[in-house]
Formats: sequence, C-alpha cells, structure tokens
Amino acid sequence: MSDAPDAESAAPAEATYPVLKLKRHEDRRVAAGHLWIFSNEIDTVATPLTGFAPGAVAAVRSDRDRFLGYAYVNPHSLIAARILSRHAAYPPGPGLLVHRLRVALALRERLYASPHYRLVHGESDGLPGLVVDRYGATLVIQIGTAGMEVQKDAIVAALDKVVKPGVIVLKNDSGARELEGLPRYVEAARGAVPDEVEILEDGCRFTAPLATGQKTGWFYDQATNRRQFLALAKGAGRVLDLFSYVGAWGVHAARAGAEVTCVDSSAPALEAAARNAAGNGVTLKLQKADAFEALEGLHAARETFDVVIVDPPAFIKRRKDAGKGEAAYKRLNQLAMQLLPRDGLLVSCSCSYHLEPDALLEAIQKAGRHLGRFVQVLASGGQSPDHPVHPAIRETRYLKAFLCRVTND
Repeated sequence: MSDAPDAESAAPAEATYPVLKLKRHEDRRVAAGHLWIFSNEIDTVATPLTGFAPGAVAAVRSDRDRFLGYAYVNPHSLIAARILSRHAAYPPGPGLLVHRLRVALALRERLYASPHYRLVHGESDGLPGLVVDRYGATLVIQIGTAGMEVQKDAIVAALDKVVKPGVIVLKNDSGARELEGLPRYVEAARGAVPDEVEILEDGCRFTAPLATGQKTGWFYDQATNRRQFLALAKGAGRVLDLFSYVGAWGVHAARAGAEVTCVDSSAPALEAAARNAAGNGVTLKLQKADAFEALEGLHAARETFDVVIVDPPAFIKRRKDAGKGEAAYKRLNQLAMQLLPRDGLLVSCSCSYHLEPDALLEAIQKAGRHLGRFVQVLASGGQSPDHPVHPAIRETRYLKAFLCRVTND
C-alpha cells in the first residue's frame, strides 16, 4: 500500500509538526513496518510526552534525526504513538484519509459481490485505531484511540466522499476506549441509529442488533470459517452451536439440513437468532444458558451431537491472563468433545490474540487425550480477508479456528 494520496491533496513538504524523538535503536521496529511506538521507546528528555495533547500529530524521528513518519500521540497510553504516514510530504489530513479509504474499498469490492463486509480494519488498512463495518447503505464506525477521535469529523467526511452511505453510526462503546481516556457513546453522524443492520452471507439473510449488539452488530471475521465448516459438515444430523449470538453458524447448518441447538447467555441474542432462522425458512432449538453449564447438563442427560461449534468471546484479554485462559479453552473443548459420538466434528475457535494458534491446538489435543479421544485437524482458518493481517503487527492476526474430527482412540 502506498502512503501517498493523490498529488492534488498533498501538503507542502515543508509542513512542520512538533517532533517526537525515539531513543537509540528504538527505531528498528518502526523501520521494519510496525506502526506502534511505546512510551518507553521515546526520548522524553528531548521530547517530553507531557508536551503533547491526546491525539496531536507529531513528526517521529530517530535518535539520529532520521524522519520515520507522522504519528498521532497519546501521552496517557502505553502505546504512546501510532504511525499514520511515512512520507514527509504527506502528513495526516483529509487527503490521506480519502486515499486510505479508496485503497481499502478497492480490496473489498474485489472480494465481495454485495456491500456487506469490514471496510476498514485498523492498522492493516493504514488507519490504526479505526474500524468501519459496512451493512449495505449503513456504515458503523468504531474508534478506539484518541488520535482517531480527534479526526472523527474528517473520517465521516471522507466516508461520505468515498462511499456515499445513507447512514453513518459511531458505535464507540468499547471498554478499550477507557485505556485511551475516551468516553463511551453511540450516536448517528448521518441519518438515525437503526435498531438493526442487515447482512447477506452465502445465500442467507441475517439481521443483527446495532446499538445493543456486540461489536458493530455482526462478526464478519468468521464468514470464511463458516463456509469451510459447511463443506466439511455435509450430512450432519444434530449440531450444537455454543455462544451462538444471533445464529450465524446455526442458521447456515440448519439450511444445510441439520437439527440445530443454539446456546447463548443473552435472551435478546437468542430472540434475534429465532428471527434469523424464520427469515431463512428454518427453525432452531434455543437454550438460554452459560455455555459451560449447558455442556455439563447435556452430558448428564446423555445427549450427543454430530457437530459441536465452540466460538467463545476472548478468554484472554491481557497477556497475564494467558494461563487461566488456556485452562478455560481446554475445559471448554473437553466438555464439547464429551457430546460427540464415536466419529464427530468439533469446530473450535478463539479470538484471543494473546493465544497463539499452537496454544489453542494444544488445548484441543490435551482435551482429547484426557478423554481418551483421537483428534484429527481437517482444516484450520483465521479471519476473513476483509480483516487483513499486517505482517509486521502480530496483533492483527487474532482469530483462530480448527475444524477437527474426533474419534475414539
């Protein structure tokens, strides 16, 4: 991806910004392509962080005064700066935003026949701290950093120019905003906040709650894994969809002919799942329960399923929670395997970016060995291509999915 927008939108090369200077040797990671600068990498004697307002733009320079890029700064965050542009002649501004959005849109229009996808995936699209999901004529924005919050109006204007949506919603209610000193809110920047958004995915039509829903309302990142699952689960009789939310996995399985039970702890989510099932001409069995408790109850009742889908929220939100989280993944997969017959399919996912793929696979393997079961990995996956991975930023590769055959040893 080129950092340079169209020539007519370029700022003068002599445009000046306050300098943020790095310590000796701390420019290596940025020079290799990473966009984050941590507070302990900054020469705070030469350029005190206290001199920057949250969201202010600075010119980042090495200890030898080499220009590294323009970044927005938050002196109150562990990630104190994030690179927006590496070209001295093109500092952040409306022209750069429009350029980034056009490049992002070109990829999605190449990949998708209908306008239902993640349009902007933060760092991976050169816009750190910004997520934009597209639901037809509705765009839902999530801003996670002070730097992007400062540019909120410019972001909305750029989206108007590039996409021309009917509705733009700012769904800034993530707890991660508190780390940046930002308030939570949900509001419309264009039009009114709709109660629901509509999604088209592989022949199915879904609706998901917006203001009260998770994330931006939907999980586009699992679309490719759901497609792969359907190819492997042909002929499945009974399917258990755990942490089902509004029924994305379950509805697809039911349309393929399976009898599906969806388990979720949220009554509104299950109500939405029922509506999605009806809208696609199928029915689901719905169970409001904690997934762990539901698995224990189903095992006690000697229930079995040909397929069990485990798609939980992140169990590891901070690196220090890794040990406890890995134990939770092992226990969850072990409980799920107990419900599989002699030859069943387990779909096991994790969106914890602090959990490496091998660690999830190890949890699955340990769960199988504890039960005396043999596990074969038939396929593995990550997030869908509208959630591209930045090769220099491992945190952008967060979703893991393993589709496993589980037999008796």
